Amino acid sequence: MKNSKSIIAGILLSTFFHQLYGQGCSDAGFCTMGAMKPDQAYNKKVELKLRSVEVSYYQGKTTLSPIVRVLGIDATVGIGENMTFQLKLPYQMVSGSFSNTAGLGDISLSLTKRLIDTDNFDFSATVGGKIPSNKSDLTSNGKKIEGSEGLVLPMYYQTSLGSYDLVAGASLLSSKWLFATGIQMALSANDNTFRQSEWVPIYPSEDYVRSYPLATRLKRGTDIMFRAERNFRFTRYSFNAGLLAICRVNKDRIEAVNGYYKVAGTTGWAITFLAGFNYNININSAVKVSYGKKLTDREVNPDGLTRHSVMTIGYLFRF
Repeated sequence: MKNSKSIIAGILLSTFFHQLYGQGCSDAGFCTMGAMKPDQAYNKKVELKLRSVEVSYYQGKTTLSPIVRVLGIDATVGIGENMTFQLKLPYQMVSGSFSNTAGLGDISLSLTKRLIDTDNFDFSATVGGKIPSNKSDLTSNGKKIEGSEGLVLPMYYQTSLGSYDLVAGASLLSSKWLFATGIQMALSANDNTFRQSEWVPIYPSEDYVRSYPLATRLKRGTDIMFRAERNFRFTRYSFNAGLLAICRVNKDRIEAVNGYYKVAGTTGWAITFLAGFNYNININSAVKVSYGKKLTDREVNPDGLTRHSVMTIGYLFRF
């Protein structure tokens, strides 16, 4: 009877999220690395297995027309009792009014160590990085807009941020609460050369073309994130809800004729409400559903990361 109630609750919650889809969230991926990831397992009575593989499907609606879909593999391997290595491999697909793109997304690597282990909480730290899968220079195939073949697409259509990034963070985890913070620093520029002037003559709406910000050889500013999450844990399932706040502390820079200049409006806060549901099929496997709604955003986003909303469905296998 309890199992039936758990399954019904999961189905109802998934339906609820699906109906809400179409409303906000974004980040460059570091918010789901190591100690910073949401909905972390916590159980002092049963020893948790440190090896797992999660397969997920993500869909996000950008603030413009592109829809972003990602098939992801998230693998975690234990190293001793208190350290884990994480590898994330995304395959990203973008469809929009300019063109469609698809390809391997940026690869995430991280090491996480549990530094403090008590009966009431764990404190962990993560260090890692992101490796670009391309230079953010994907071009239009010309199938949607006549005359656009070979033109470089805006960052909203790119499958990679095009930069090497350094990531670090830490978290405090208990049975009810997760508090996490982290930092992501871009170590290099991308090679995007999208030009509005090339698209204006061939696209029906000049205003729409100019709504895509320039990201010419973009050097992203540094991001600092804060996560606060409340968990409600039961025998077979759990719920979580919280806020994710990301602050870009220095301005993005893009290349112009006379060198790089700082882009106004690229600093400040992006805050997202997040909620999720996790159902443990058995000790080795679980199904996850999560939803994010953007509450506030930065004024200008040359990197194209901004989303109205995101939804993720995943299957986790522990071994």
